[in-house]
Amino acid sequence: PRIKGQFVVQEVQDGTAGAIALAEPHVDEDVLIIFADAVLEVDYGLTKTLGKECAAILWAKQVEDYQRFGVIVTNDDGTMKEIVEKPSEPISKLANIGLYYIRDHELLFEGVRHTLAADPSPSGEYYLTDAFQYMVDKGARLMTAPVEGWWDAGKPETLIETNGHLLETGRGLIDVEASVEEAQIEEPVRIEAGAVVRGGKIGPNVTVEAGATVEESVVRNSVVGADARLMRVRIHDSLVGDGATVSDFSGSLRVTDHSTLIGQR
Repeated sequence: PRIKGQFVVQEVQDGTAGAIALAEPHVDEDVLIIFADAVLEVDYGLTKTLGKECAAILWAKQVEDYQRFGVIVTNDDGTMKEIVEKPSEPISKLANIGLYYIRDHELLFEGVRHTLAADPSPSGEYYLTDAFQYMVDKGARLMTAPVEGWWDAGKPETLIETNGHLLETGRGLIDVEASVEEAQIEEPVRIEAGAVVRGGKIGPNVTVEAGATVEESVVRNSVVGADARLMRVRIHDSLVGDGATVSDFSGSLRVTDHSTLIGQR
């Protein structure tokens, strides 16, 4: 479907509450907020059956590494009681994953304004979760709901796993403007426009982004960034940043954007 979109740039990196505040002039109805650092499979049908007594849905996921996330503490009926950021103790393992449907948008933005009027975090950020806490403290019922699938891209290990999931569920392709010359391809892979693969073997679960060059290399379960260059490498479970160069290396690695790693032949 054709969707009319409007984009607002967050010039000052003052946190998630600051980002949502920028949208307030454009909102006069229900709000769907989706953070962009994860891949989600969700039953959005819940938004149509939400009881009138509920102001919002916060989707969440039970996790073991709860220390990495804000976690939601719930009441007996599954509604939110509080959100605790990155707890040291397992007060809850229900991770806040960054997906919200807000019916009471007026109370949401009231909470955002209240949050922005307070002191920021030590990092200078204002958190959207504080606005949700404001809503709860004002008597609103925020329902929690489980996600059917959640693939986190917030750390290297999970980014590689998420890439594999996307490829295995039909997002693989070899673009017609990519060049693959005398290379063995093991699906699923994604080789984007302008990428060049010469010799070697690519796959499974490999993304080669636009403009990258991979020569005489064996690559599996990895992401090769845009305009990166790999020469005579054998890598697995690896992340190669945009514009990076790696040669004569064997193993698993993480290479940041525009850096160079030269191994020994």
